[in-house]
Order: sequence, then structure tokens, then C-alpha cells
Amino acid sequence: MNNLVTKARAIPSLAPQTTITINPITLPAPDRGRPLELRVTAPMTGGDLPIILLSHGHGPSLYIPSKDGYGPLVDFYAAHGFIVIQPTHANSKVAGLGEAAPGYPFFWQSRLDDMRLILDNLAAIEEAAPILAGRLDHDRIAAIGHSLGGQTVGMLLGAGLTDTADPAVTRVRHPEPRIKAGVLLAAPGLGGDSLSDHARKNYTTLNPDFSTLTTRTLVVAGDADDNPHLTPRGADWHVDPYRHAPGAEALLTLFRGKHGLGGIAGYDARETDDEDPERLAVTQRMTLAWLRTALNIDATIWPEAMAALEAHAADLGQVVLKQS
Repeated sequence: MNNLVTKARAIPSLAPQTTITINPITLPAPDRGRPLELRVTAPMTGGDLPIILLSHGHGPSLYIPSKDGYGPLVDFYAAHGFIVIQPTHANSKVAGLGEAAPGYPFFWQSRLDDMRLILDNLAAIEEAAPILAGRLDHDRIAAIGHSLGGQTVGMLLGAGLTDTADPAVTRVRHPEPRIKAGVLLAAPGLGGDSLSDHARKNYTTLNPDFSTLTTRTLVVAGDADDNPHLTPRGADWHVDPYRHAPGAEALLTLFRGKHGLGGIAGYDARETDDEDPERLAVTQRMTLAWLRTALNIDATIWPEAMAALEAHAADLGQVVLKQS
């Protein structure tokens, strides 16, 4: 029970379970420069657990952009039946590769490699944490990314990338067929003229091609997520993945939501620029419902969640569906 949540409580969800966290699990990664550290959070009991790979962003905090952030999302998903695997990507301040490493500052290729390394080593993860042995559903895998993590997940779902500073990187694609569904949280939009002068000059990999993103995707954006450091277009920039990706089936817009989408990055944290328990609960419950339907776990919960949002919390957000 959360006394801070009232309206969003009407959005259907399962009864929460007790969870367990295994931290750290380390995967050898000789080509990476150092091993990949993971945090794994799961229900204490139960089997056939669907898997979420969670890709962190590139925010200002020291620890949140790592395996140790995003507790409000991780705790919720694990308590409601998912196993959540969080890598510490190379852009992390606390355990990243640093400015001298190839790919700085965003390490887009390394981030993709991290996620594939996890998928290649699910059996090793179970072996490293015997409490998980035999409990993972290797056929139901989703990926969720926030901010820069949204670009990472978007590429795993099929989006392409052009690096304007490197002519050799032209419409690179790295789709990952083992990932069956994805959620993009405040993900970057189009590049080119949609970027600020600063971003065009310094963040040359913010040039996605969404036309090849065909995996089932939910896009989540706040209508007050305005960052002139990256784009002159305001919050509408974060809607681009929904607008241009064939696989983006639905857009959840959070009214008055900023980049933190109600507080997904951490509890009472610097990154939480719009901490609001109701908005956070909408993000949690709606993304959970969408994933359960997209992964063929529960066909009715997403339609029920949309109806509940409209009936009981319409002032918090809305869902728009793309016409098939």
C-alpha cells in the first residue's frame, strides 16, 4: 500500500510479491576492457519468469546511471512477476570505461554489446545465482531503456543509427531477435535539424533511423520534458520513436511529466526532476500491463489498464494507439 497513490491505484496490477536482489553478478567481457557487472532482481519464488533487460541513461548522478539505479521501476517489475537484469554500461560514472576509451561519451556500440552479452549468458547468470536456476523464461524477453538507454533499446528493437562524425557509421543496424518487446522511456528523437547546435556538434550519434524498428514497442513521454541542451523542439522530440517506428504500437503521454517520468530513476533523487508518486505509479502500472500483454502473458490487462487510466486518472496521462 502506498498512501501517496490514489487515482493510479485503479489501474489493474497483480498483488506484489516478496523479491530478492543478487548483486553483483559479473560476466567476463575480454573485449570490453573490464568485466560487466549486473544487478539481478526477481520474485523470491515462482518459475517461468519473463525477463526484462533495463538499460540506464546518462544522467547527472554518480550511481543512478549504473546497475544500482532505477529502484522504483526495478522493485515494481520484480514484485509483479518479472526478473530484471541491470548492467552497468560504459558511460557510467561509478564504474564506466572513462574518457580515454573508444566510444566516449555515449558508448553506443558497447551498450549494445552489454545487452547481447547478457542474453548469451543467461545460463551463466542462473549458475551464478542458484536461487534463479531453472526459473527464467528464455522465450519471454523484453528490454526497457530510459533516455540514452532508450536509444540502446531502440537499436535492439531494430532502429538504425548514423554517426555524423564518422562516415563509416551509416545507418548501422543491430536488431536483437531474442527481445520480443520493448519500452522506450523519454528516448531521444530524430537527429539532424531536430538537435540543438551543441548536440549536433558534440553528440553525433544522436541520429537514429526509426523506420526499421519493427519489434512491438511502447513509447512513454512526458509533455513537459523540454531539454534545450539537446533539442529546440521541446517535449515533442521524445514522441519521434512512436511517430516514425512501425513497431511502436502505443504512446503513453504523461501530463506535466518531465524527463524523470514521475521518479523512475530513484527515490528522492537528483535525477527525479518531477517526482510525483501518482505519475510514477502510472508509468509503473501502464508499462507493466503493456509488457504482460505484449509478451502474451495476459491478453486483457493492457486494454483494462487503458480503460482504467481514462476512467480514473485521465488528468495524469493518456494512451494513443497507432492504427494498424
